[in-house]
Amino acid sequence: MSSLLSIGKSGLLAAQVGLSTTGNNITNANTAGYNRQVAIQGDTGTQYQGFGYVGTGTEIQAVRRYYDNFLATSLRSAEANQASLDAYSGQISQIDNLLADPTAGLSPALQDFFSGVQDATANPASAAARQSLLSNAQSLASRFQDMSAKLTEISAGVNSTITSSVNEINSYATQIAAINNTIAGLTTDQAAPNDLLDKRDQMLTELNKLVKINVTPGDNNMLNVQFGTGQPLVVGNQPFQLATASSPTDVSRVTIGYQSSNGNFSALPDSVFTGGQMGGLMEFRNGALDKAQNALGQVAASLATAFNAQHVLGQDQNGDLGTNFFNPIQAYVGTSTRNSPASTAEVTAVVTDGSALTASDYSVDYDGTNYNVTRKSDGKVTAVTGSPQEIDGVTYTFSGTPQAKDNFLVRPTYNAATSLSVAITDTTKIALAAPIATSAATANAGNAKITAGSVDKNYLTAGNALTAPSTLTFDKASGTLSGFPAGQDVTVTVNGTPTVYPAGTPVLYTDGASISFGGVNFAISGTPVDKDTFTVGPNTSGVGDSRNGALLAGLQTKNVMNNGTATFQTSYAQMVNFVGTKAREAQISSTSADASVKQATAAQQSVSGVNLDEEAANLLRYQQAYQASGKVMQVASQLFDTLLSIGN
Repeated sequence: MSSLLSIGKSGLLAAQVGLSTTGNNITNANTAGYNRQVAIQGDTGTQYQGFGYVGTGTEIQAVRRYYDNFLATSLRSAEANQASLDAYSGQISQIDNLLADPTAGLSPALQDFFSGVQDATANPASAAARQSLLSNAQSLASRFQDMSAKLTEISAGVNSTITSSVNEINSYATQIAAINNTIAGLTTDQAAPNDLLDKRDQMLTELNKLVKINVTPGDNNMLNVQFGTGQPLVVGNQPFQLATASSPTDVSRVTIGYQSSNGNFSALPDSVFTGGQMGGLMEFRNGALDKAQNALGQVAASLATAFNAQHVLGQDQNGDLGTNFFNPIQAYVGTSTRNSPASTAEVTAVVTDGSALTASDYSVDYDGTNYNVTRKSDGKVTAVTGSPQEIDGVTYTFSGTPQAKDNFLVRPTYNAATSLSVAITDTTKIALAAPIATSAATANAGNAKITAGSVDKNYLTAGNALTAPSTLTFDKASGTLSGFPAGQDVTVTVNGTPTVYPAGTPVLYTDGASISFGGVNFAISGTPVDKDTFTVGPNTSGVGDSRNGALLAGLQTKNVMNNGTATFQTSYAQMVNFVGTKAREAQISSTSADASVKQATAAQQSVSGVNLDEEAANLLRYQQAYQASGKVMQVASQLFDTLLSIGN
């Protein structure tokens, strides 16, 4: 009878464990990270009774946690990608909304500015038109500054999010290391603490949403966690702490690295942070944000340099040559904090040619002998051969005594939109007139005519500016012109082919040919007769002249950016299109990522998730088993009572 009672008891205990396990599944059906558990039963063996072997009951061999590492890893990968795209999409949408705004964007301000230039050109003597031009210029500069400030705010928000994310990553790493240690202490050859395993997996899931991780098994049921190209976060029960610090060459930029126990900071490249929120933020900051800020600055710097270059070739209402209309654009130069303390090297950079300007950043390095400038967008290296030296539209000046491995970060356009400002406040200083005037003598007998003329940058060279009129006389016998300023070579261009005549020599006349000397350019066409004269001299009555204003207005539609391939408007439109395309790509990819997560979740839950209908069936099954085992024990008790009564 005792064996029957023992068998019933074992069944009763097994059913009780089954009920507890099923009840635990039901109550944790909505617990994040919970994996369903099942009580695994087995028989307790048999005993030989002479006629054969008789069973001795049942036992719970294990409470199994239904977990598939492949499905869990696939889900983590999908969630890391989803978190990355969500972070990227959320950030880039801010830039997209900023740049595409038809009223607050840059396009209306550019249009208003050049409309002001055109109005002033049409009415060069009008003080009101000139004042309107200055007001529109101030509004344009303010629009650049406002847009740049908003991009800077977005950048500051990214820095803040990166810092808080690093703190969360460190917290999860510490908790995972601690729970690794606890699990290792509680794990036996027969069993593992299922609830702690679930808790650890949930921590891994949350950590993975911050930065994509790689999980590998360690000793004694512990897990090791790495990210990027194998950078450790957790090794067994030892966490590794990340830290943030300002970039050594840009205090406005947060970098991530390891903080050693002695306080030293070892920076990690941004490229190791892939996937998860951190990966999305890094991709956004190093891609769309930097490109938008640089491209906006490129438009501002190109506008300032191109407008200034033409404005200084004009003449203001006081009869003076023009000055800079906009203040010069100083490139950002960041001196690395890692440079040798013995170094006294300084690098300055000024944007001087907007047409050659790129939207790239540059690294300036001293190799112990020479400076080298590396364009970061494509890795092109330019050796510095002198100071100052112009590279990609930026003039570099080097001073002081450098030391080997000195490094400087140069960002020609990053802060250009912020620093754009109008240099002129006096309307009479707006140089709408041309500094030269030409004329053909009224007594000329021929029909030759001379163009109004213009000047180029060579006119600004010392000694080239005209101080008195030069009278050019045609000699029919030799077919030449004479009377050009002493000491000036003369260049005659016919069908694109230039011919240089040394100073003081007669110049062969060619109908319609372009003639230039000392930065002065004009053309004479028609048939002159002997002794016909033409005058080229300084403009002494330029108040109503607007020839330079017309050239300034023409900059709106002139291809002055990207080596003469884009206008200000088209360059800005390209930037808006780039950001809009990236924003749309992120939205589409984010939708796809959501579907992937949904699919991966369904696959993982099919194995590890709690099915309440199934658990309800298990409750009935274990209830019946419990009742049946109790009946066995009741029968054993009755049989035992019967035996006792026989004895009496």
